[in-house]
Amino acid sequence: MVKIMQRNLHLGYGYTALAYFGITSLWVIFLQQRGLSLVQIGLCESIFHLTSLLSEVPSGMLADRFGYKIVLIGGRVAAIAHALIMLMATNFWWFALGFVLQAWAYNLQSGTIEALLYDSLAENHATERFPVVTKNMNMVIESATPVGVLLAGGFVHGHLSVTYLLYMASAIVAIGCIIGLREPLRDQATAITGTQSLSAILRAAGKCLRKLPELRQLMVFHAAFSALGMTYYYDFQAVMTAKGFSGPLISGILIATAILNVGGVQLTPWLQQRWALVRLLRGLTALLASVLISALWANTLGLVLGYLLVNLLLAIVEPVLSNYYNRLLPSAQRATLLSVSSMIFSLMMVVLFPVMGWLIEWSSFTVAFGGTGMVVLVCGWLAFRR
Repeated sequence: MVKIMQRNLHLGYGYTALAYFGITSLWVIFLQQRGLSLVQIGLCESIFHLTSLLSEVPSGMLADRFGYKIVLIGGRVAAIAHALIMLMATNFWWFALGFVLQAWAYNLQSGTIEALLYDSLAENHATERFPVVTKNMNMVIESATPVGVLLAGGFVHGHLSVTYLLYMASAIVAIGCIIGLREPLRDQATAITGTQSLSAILRAAGKCLRKLPELRQLMVFHAAFSALGMTYYYDFQAVMTAKGFSGPLISGILIATAILNVGGVQLTPWLQQRWALVRLLRGLTALLASVLISALWANTLGLVLGYLLVNLLLAIVEPVLSNYYNRLLPSAQRATLLSVSSMIFSLMMVVLFPVMGWLIEWSSFTVAFGGTGMVVLVCGWLAFRR
């Protein structure tokens, strides 16, 4: 049994590396090369988040009903179908379907591989090792993503189709890893066979959020901050294309982003010890607003530095609020409320991404995000003054 558990762990790490291989990270540039406008690209991202929002709970029900392996295989099949559509699509609606499939690929793997590995440990009464397993998986993700990004940079000028071929190849190899896994036995007495419906989750979360208004405000802040930062992250790819950045330069910027993100996560405990939560969030908001406003007069180097700083702020705010959530949330509602937090973020992205794409096309990247920075500054001042 111990050998089977170790094999599951090793195959699980391999699957994680293949599933999070960041080879298609330059999808905004790819869609621009295929003739989509920024508004259409924004709508594709909105479709992804809306699909993910609606599929989050059903995907968990599928894993409970049919087992982990079949759901993981289904996720990789959806990833392959997504890549095929991206390669063959000729109009917006086909690309939109591709993003639906990508959302399903994400939902079917999200949390499923972790649950499989946890139950593998539970079979051997070794669940105390799970924090180490989680750390190892995060290290694998942080390594696999920038490797894919580095490779993608080499194909940026007219050859990004190759990245989707590599994405399909990684999905096929990932299916091989899944087939090699042994489905762990689950305690049927505690298995979540009656997964809550979406309405039940919202009712339970609403009851808790009414009792904890500060938690409600933090979740909205977290979703808005993250959605704006992610929109900046993806829309900046259009800037890199417009300014004619070379493939190696784009790869270098994205690798520097990954390195700074790791540094930001490591910096978080020191920041939390030095500043109280509200003061820290006020400072992060002021920095974000300042970076966005500075885009109005920044040169190319200034825009790149701003891009790096926005991603650093995203890397810092995530663990800060995650730690606070886990201290504040009652254990009985923790999973429910974290799910609601994710839903709020998805709803923000559904609206924000196409709106920012329209603003960029109507004016420019610098005007759109510079103006947004002013809004962030005013709204942040009003919110923190209260």
